[in-house]
This record gives sequence, C-alpha cells and structure tokens, in this order.
Amino acid sequence: MSDHQDPSANSAQSPAASRRRVLQLGAIGAATVISVRPALAQTAVSVMTCEIPVPDPSRASQYVAADGSLVAPGTPGAVPGAAMPFKGEDVRNVMTHGGRLPGTTAEQNEAYVNYIRRLRSGTGGFTCFASIQMPR
Repeated sequence: MSDHQDPSANSAQSPAASRRRVLQLGAIGAATVISVRPALAQTAVSVMTCEIPVPDPSRASQYVAADGSLVAPGTPGAVPGAAMPFKGEDVRNVMTHGGRLPGTTAEQNEAYVNYIRRLRSGTGGFTCFASIQMPR
C-alpha cells in the first residue's frame, strides 16, 4: 500500500511542483543567455581583429595570380604577396560592399581577394575567412 500514492495528494502538489519546474527552467534559460551573449560578442570582436595573410606564411615566397592561385615569382600578371596580413573586418567589407583592401592596387586587390576566396582548411587565414562569412 505504501508503493501506491494517493492521486489526490499528487494533484495538491502538482501546481507547486509545476511552478517550481517553470522557475528552474527560467533559471537555466537565463544562465544560457548570460553565457552565450559574451561568446557572441567575443566572436564579433575576433572577426574584426583576426588576420588573413596573403599568401599564408608557408608559401610566402610565391606570387599570387589574378585568379588567386599561387605561382612562381616572375610569372606574368602575378603580384607579390601582401607585405602585411589583412584584418578580417577589411576583408569582410571588401567582399560585401566592394572596394579595395588597404594599400593595394586594383591588380593586387583582384588577386588577393581571389586568393582569399580560395582558402581551404589548413591554410593560414582560413579560420578568419570562415568566421567572416558567418552571419552576425
């Protein structure tokens, strides 16, 4: 008889238990919002400050062709790599609104932007490039 509970006892505790459960869920939801917001803010800041080297350091001696591929130095139409990496925010602005990367000629800009578009996992700057493509 002690294994079975009185159904009327459950109905008396049900509203209080229900309110308690709602409060617990609310606390969990608030904790989630508090922990996710700083992460999103940190992501936005890292996108603005991350850098994309052109080309990546392991291939710095190569030139960049107009299509973004890496070629031997002295290849006609190819440009030397950028002296400094580009900030993620600058790359995002050029890719979404047009214009030029800082300190580039039209020919360099075309080659560098095409190189950045071709970045793949394992290449320097890929993580930054992937993060600037994610919607805010």
